Amino acid sequence: MATEPTADDSIRIAFMCVQNAGRSQMATAFAERERDRRGLEDGVEIRTGGTRPADSVHEEVIEVMDEAGFDITDRTPREISLEELRSCATVATMGCSTLDVGEVGDDVDIRDWALEDPDGSDLEDVRETRDEIERRVVALFDEFSDPA
Repeated sequence: MATEPTADDSIRIAFMCVQNAGRSQMATAFAERERDRRGLEDGVEIRTGGTRPADSVHEEVIEVMDEAGFDITDRTPREISLEELRSCATVATMGCSTLDVGEVGDDVDIRDWALEDPDGSDLEDVRETRDEIERRVVALFDEFSDPA
């Protein structure tokens, strides 16, 4: 297990998918919470984006994240560049084949989480995806930091 990052040893993590309107937004919210819970605000940078961003976060995602105590109504999907991805230690793709791994380089740990797209799904399915994302984000933070 790696040691806890310091300000001089910052870790950058990206969560991405095609639209940046569902899974990657949920992952980002959970990652921000984990970063804060573990006191890693100066040691972990979080990025999110998509290859073809939607106009807004999916309504069903906003609803299930609100149930979990997150207000993501003001978040806006954005495009993420290869340059941003290359600057990351870890990039988690959400399972939508958005990334040619060879273009990012061998220094980046690419993880395809292979999660179902919540767009248009019923709320129970979106909740299951949300809960799986939360588990994966916590496990990712456990890899490089001491548990809170």
